[in-house]
Amino acid sequence: MNTLKAEKRDMSIKAKKLRREGFVTGNLFGRELEDSIPLKFNKAEIEKLLKVESKGGQVMLEVAGETYDALIKEVDYNPLKGYVDEIDFQALVSNEKVHSVAEIHLVNLEKLSSGVPQQMLQEISFKALPAALVEKVEVDVGPLKIGDTIRVADLPIAKDKDVDLMTDLDATVVTITEVHVKASDLTSDEEEEEAAE
Repeated sequence: MNTLKAEKRDMSIKAKKLRREGFVTGNLFGRELEDSIPLKFNKAEIEKLLKVESKGGQVMLEVAGETYDALIKEVDYNPLKGYVDEIDFQALVSNEKVHSVAEIHLVNLEKLSSGVPQQMLQEISFKALPAALVEKVEVDVGPLKIGDTIRVADLPIAKDKDVDLMTDLDATVVTITEVHVKASDLTSDEEEEEAAE
C-alpha cells in the first residue's frame, strides 16, 4: 500500500494561495474522527500517487505523526490546467463497510479478432470492509466476438461474497460491435456498386 504524507492545513490561508505555492488541498474524514481534518499535500507527491492509484484506491496517510488507513474518495481536477486542485480521503474502520468504486479496465484489446469494444461502464460501485476493497476490475475482451456482451453479473467482483454491489448486475460493461465503414472510406467503384444496389 502506498504511503502519503500530509500536513494539517491552516484554514486562514486561502486554497488558491496554497495551490500557487505547489500544494494540493484536501480533507480527511471518517466515523471515528471528531471533525474532518483539513490537509495540504505536496503537489508532486499527489501526482506520483495518482499515477498508480485512483478514486477508490487505498493509501496509508501520515498526518502529524499519526497514520490512517484511508480511501481516496474524491479527486477534483482543475478543468483548465488539468492538474489536481483537491483530494479527499475517508479514514477506514476495519470492521465497518465503506462505499467505494472499482475502475473498469479492458485488457487484451490487441487479441480482439473482429469488431470494436464499446465500453458502457467506467466504474462499479460497491460496499465492502477495508480488507475486501477492490480498486480495479480487469475485463478480458480478447476472446470476444461481434455481438458478445459482458454484464456486471459476469465479472468476478459480482461473485465476491465480501463485496456488496451497488451497480445493477444487468448493467452492460462492454459490448463488441461491428466496425462501421464511413462512406468517405469507400473507393469510387464501391460507391457506384452501393448506388446500383
